[in-house]
Amino acid sequence: MMWATCAAACVLMSGSPTSAQEQIKRGEYLVTIMDCTGCHTPGTFLGKPDMQRYLAGSEVGFQIPGLGIFYPPNLTPDPETGLGRWSEAEIIEAVRTGVRPDGRQLIPVMPYHSYGKLTDADARALAGYLKSIKPIKNQVPGPVGANEKPSAPYLTVVMPQ
Repeated sequence: MMWATCAAACVLMSGSPTSAQEQIKRGEYLVTIMDCTGCHTPGTFLGKPDMQRYLAGSEVGFQIPGLGIFYPPNLTPDPETGLGRWSEAEIIEAVRTGVRPDGRQLIPVMPYHSYGKLTDADARALAGYLKSIKPIKNQVPGPVGANEKPSAPYLTVVMPQ
């Protein structure tokens, strides 16, 4: 009886790291298919993604007519310039609802309406993966209002005439 209890405990404990590793791999997969690097990796908007600064935010923003200029933020767990001080629950809330922990609304280009449909398991995997990657210190410019002057380069969306 004692041997069976010990064996069961060993099986359960040996499954935890695999489950955690599987969850991280699932999160990496989700970041890939959700194309997070398409906006959040430096150099991507210039056609040369800097994978040494993977998901560290963009130094080039994009203008949305009437709304302003937005610079994709640092998604690494750096505590000063990224998501390092955000809990997994706060990351999940922002991804699903488009609202940051400080109450600021994310830009409408961020497809949080679609991401809101993530299963709980996928949302946890995504947040867990973002918390697990290498923290990279990279302060990106903040958003610029429609009538404010930007301090960094940006792309402009031009509506057809």
